[in-house]
Amino acid sequence: MAGPGSDDGYMELDRNGLEVLDRAECLRLVAASTLGRLALSSGALPLILPVNFLLDRDRIIVRTSPGSKLDAAVANAVVAFEVDDIDALSHSGWSVSITGLAREVTDPADVAHIAALPLAHWSHADGHVIAISTDLVSGRRLLAAGQTRSAS
Repeated sequence: MAGPGSDDGYMELDRNGLEVLDRAECLRLVAASTLGRLALSSGALPLILPVNFLLDRDRIIVRTSPGSKLDAAVANAVVAFEVDDIDALSHSGWSVSITGLAREVTDPADVAHIAALPLAHWSHADGHVIAISTDLVSGRRLLAAGQTRSAS
């Protein structure tokens, strides 16, 4: 389903009337964010953790401490990552979901590259850097009545 707003004059809408975001728009929105939620399996149970992150090229970068639950749970695991921005007053916003492989970054040149990035963190996570690939990316946006695409 399509409607006004996309590059060719129409935007794709899902069955609920939400704008379907393409990969480029999803990654643009993620790149402008610093707080997301990482979903993983820990002890065969689902676990969702808020994390500070940075989008570096086509991967999500997260710092974690050695021996933490996050550190142990994501070692070469398939994880889900979610970022959103919701305005409860205007009933508008967007959400992006990413599925990818999490792995510890160990290459010295890559570690040095990441160390120079402006990766904010609230906790004292100094030990390990985890990179999550962006293999599957999907997103949706809900615009408030009368809101245009460029205002989101």
